[in-house]
Amino acid sequence: MCTEMAKKEKKPATESEPLKLFYIFYNQERWDNWLKTLREASFEADPKSEEMPEGFRVLDSFSVDITLEVLKIIRLYQNKRFSKEESLSKLGQVEPIVMSSVPDADLQEMIEILQLPKLVLFASCRKYLEGTFDKDIKSLVKKGRDQIEKDMEQALDSASQIGAGVIDGAACCSKYIKDDIEHPTLFDEWLIECERMSEAIASLKNFDESVGDED
Repeated sequence: MCTEMAKKEKKPATESEPLKLFYIFYNQERWDNWLKTLREASFEADPKSEEMPEGFRVLDSFSVDITLEVLKIIRLYQNKRFSKEESLSKLGQVEPIVMSSVPDADLQEMIEILQLPKLVLFASCRKYLEGTFDKDIKSLVKKGRDQIEKDMEQALDSASQIGAGVIDGAACCSKYIKDDIEHPTLFDEWLIECERMSEAIASLKNFDESVGDED
């Protein structure tokens, strides 16, 4: 009887442990499903409608989905569900899927449009996890704009420091995004992604209150 009571006493402690295995992040199946949806969507504008063509709406939703799923890894790290090493490992599993080449020639250009901003998403997450980033966003924006035509790697480093700051709670980046710019640079695209990251982080405030991810 004592043995049975001991087993009953141990059971609640086991159930209270973080259920890491229930969290499912971005995988190949999810990526392929989005590609299928994008392939079937029309990019032709409807002259009778002011709405963006279906294909571009799908592409935008595709992009938001990636950002959200990647930042769920960071949210779990912030909630002490994952260690730094586990989080970096999860990012390392997702990034090759998102940045992979697409054999469908008709989709290649669209996917490249999707992928280029995600360079700063993954770089920002890694920099945040490492904990070494500048928090002076104003000077980083100025530096990045100066760098983008000369050294893309340096510009990406500046943008990823901005992104890391956003993950850390800094306000950004709408005031630095120029609505009237005719030819946005890649750095501008990265700032837009940082703003999207800011919105995603806010929407994930209560993400870890329920067990698992069924989205």
